[in-house]
Amino acid sequence: MKYLIVGLGNIGQEYADTRHNIGFMVLDELAKQENVGFYNMRLGYYTEVPYKGRTLCLVKPTTYMNLSGKALNYWMQELKVPIENVLVIVDDIALPLGTLRLKPKGSAAGHNGLKHIEMTLGHNNYARLRFGVSDNFPKGRQVDYVLSGFDDDELPELPALIERSIEMIKSFATAGTELTMTRYNK
Repeated sequence: MKYLIVGLGNIGQEYADTRHNIGFMVLDELAKQENVGFYNMRLGYYTEVPYKGRTLCLVKPTTYMNLSGKALNYWMQELKVPIENVLVIVDDIALPLGTLRLKPKGSAAGHNGLKHIEMTLGHNNYARLRFGVSDNFPKGRQVDYVLSGFDDDELPELPALIERSIEMIKSFATAGTELTMTRYNK
């Protein structure tokens, strides 16, 4: 059984450790733990991780955030992964840092990556792991905020949150959305 795990972010060194790239950061750590590398393929960096009889197909789109749906849709078709086996990892300014929420579906909540996925798929019935990055920015400075790095006082929290995100991805693939939500959503 294949699971498509899409970590949202932007390619390019200038975006590497920004809040908007937390999806990339989570998948990078998962790949590192499993000793696999990403390959630059069509519309994304791609690798596979075997886990408990399943295949986690990890994709970091190279389309930039605002065209994330293009990559997600391509890889869904290419790998023949049903929508219920798709999980998108996304930064969320509506959640404080330290909050991780798995949702079976939902609105894009103003997130351009999710908006494009919804537009491309024609619905919002796909699971997403919302990684809280807080909303500590002055009015109208949202773009600067999500494209900036984490603050020095936030950095020590990241490894444990990324680790927990990886646990949630694995749980999603083995136990399903509902059980993972019960287990991990606080």
